[in-house]
Amino acid sequence: LGLACCLLLLLLGGSGGLGNRGTPPTPPTREPWEEERGPMAEVGPWRRVKYEAVKKHLGAVGALSKQYWQYLACKVWQEGCKEEEEEEEERESSRSPGWSVPLVGQDYLEILSAWYCSFGKCCKTGDCRIVNNVTGLEADLNGQLHGQHLAKEIVLRAVQRFLGSPRPERALVLSFHGWSGTGKNFVARMVASHLFRDGLKSECVRVFISLFHFPHQNYVDSYKAQLKKQISETVQLCKQSLFIFDEAEKLHFGLLDAIKPFMARHDSKGQADHQRSIFLFLSNLGGNAINEVALEFWRAGRAREEITMEFLEPRLKLELQEPEENGYARSHLLEENLIDFFVPFLPLEYHHVKLCARDSFLARGLPYTKAALDEVARMMVYVPREEKLFSAQGCKSVSQRINYFLP
Repeated sequence: LGLACCLLLLLLGGSGGLGNRGTPPTPPTREPWEEERGPMAEVGPWRRVKYEAVKKHLGAVGALSKQYWQYLACKVWQEGCKEEEEEEEERESSRSPGWSVPLVGQDYLEILSAWYCSFGKCCKTGDCRIVNNVTGLEADLNGQLHGQHLAKEIVLRAVQRFLGSPRPERALVLSFHGWSGTGKNFVARMVASHLFRDGLKSECVRVFISLFHFPHQNYVDSYKAQLKKQISETVQLCKQSLFIFDEAEKLHFGLLDAIKPFMARHDSKGQADHQRSIFLFLSNLGGNAINEVALEFWRAGRAREEITMEFLEPRLKLELQEPEENGYARSHLLEENLIDFFVPFLPLEYHHVKLCARDSFLARGLPYTKAALDEVARMMVYVPREEKLFSAQGCKSVSQRINYFLP
């Protein structure tokens, strides 16, 4: 209707003062509507032409609107598809240039269908912001995460089982531990990008950095209220949500206890479905215990792939409970077993750094040589002092090192 009205105004108003801006229009000798009262036979030929043109275009607009509605009903509700196919065949047989088949209309129709789907009524997950591409997640974990056989296995298995459950008993809580640069943030971003259409930018994903979002200990009570409000709003908005807490060991224990109800098992009838949430805690805490185990295996001549959670998890939990300033130890997360899986990220060795350098070259579309990869790897600092086995920064600064090779 809007298009028809605009067209009508343009056609009927085209001969007015717009064509002769320098000369003011001559006042009519009689009212405009008096000229229109007579039959069409009494109207001048120029008005008859305009009338026929408007009539033709309005008819085309009506036919086009009907075509769009039938197409939308077929695509979204699966109704009237047979009639739509028959009319499409008729249009193909009698197709001619003009308004009858607007090429741009198909694009608008796809946009309209996508807009309708954004309300979640034509998506398998019930929310088109959610994609849950577990196959893609598995492929990227296998192809881009180096030296982390335990992290790959635990994250993939936990996410698969959680998403495969029709109604989980409670939220999924994973705690990532290890030195900086070993892949914790990398995996968190990977999970977000494969579970949600817009990745970290999705309105169903919230990222909290402890020293950035909660810098002052004196405002903990205010932070609690804000944090609970943001989590509640996200859970109400999305059928599935992801919350990432970076530098989790620096979170005040009061904040961890404040979000505990969202992770605990409870009946949510009549409330938002908190059980469909995923919590990721990223922490450097526990890195020393993990590195000691990896070093022991290396000194014993055993492959790092032989390290199992049965051997590593007790020592990891022991370190999590030691520091007094550690929010984990002072909160009730460990005591009440609210963390489903502790995910250890092992320290990276020389050949892992080379793989990270290769990936960085490929990501930039740059050619590389084995000598260049070795050069990047040699720029890193390795510990302990005697063995020089593990990269002190993991792969964290590899992309910056590649800048030395740019012309």
